[in-house]
Amino acid sequence: MVKPPDRPTNVSMGELGVIIEAGSLRTLLGSCLGVALFDRRCKVAGLAHIVLPDSGGRTETLGKYANTAIPELIRKMSVLAKVGNLKLTAKLAGGANMFGNADATNTVGSQNLAAVERILEELGIPVTGRHCGGDQGRRMTLESATGTVTIEVVGASSIII
Repeated sequence: MVKPPDRPTNVSMGELGVIIEAGSLRTLLGSCLGVALFDRRCKVAGLAHIVLPDSGGRTETLGKYANTAIPELIRKMSVLAKVGNLKLTAKLAGGANMFGNADATNTVGSQNLAAVERILEELGIPVTGRHCGGDQGRRMTLESATGTVTIEVVGASSIII
């Protein structure tokens, strides 16, 4: 009997997921931003489903905000890989204008994207792929063995970033 492939681990709104060596993490995004981090050497991967750009000092839900989710995701990945200095790359998805606002530059999605890009730049983590904006939600799947991110949008072919 052939063993069926393992199902991806779902990462819900405001949550973080980490995995090492084999497996995948998946999330469904609208205006929220998915941040996939990967270290090729250790084969450790992490996915954050960011809802808002800034916590305003709140600490109860670290995965919900860009300014707390990214540092916490890095910390969890370092613990899992048992390495203090990961060499990370990032891939981003989401940030859609789900509500048809005329000013797409001032939506929650665009604010999330700007905050994440600023934080990643400050941390020296290069963004190697992105699928952001638009007006449709998408599913984001991160493979921990390769760092490959697959984006699925209803009515369109899957995209690898």
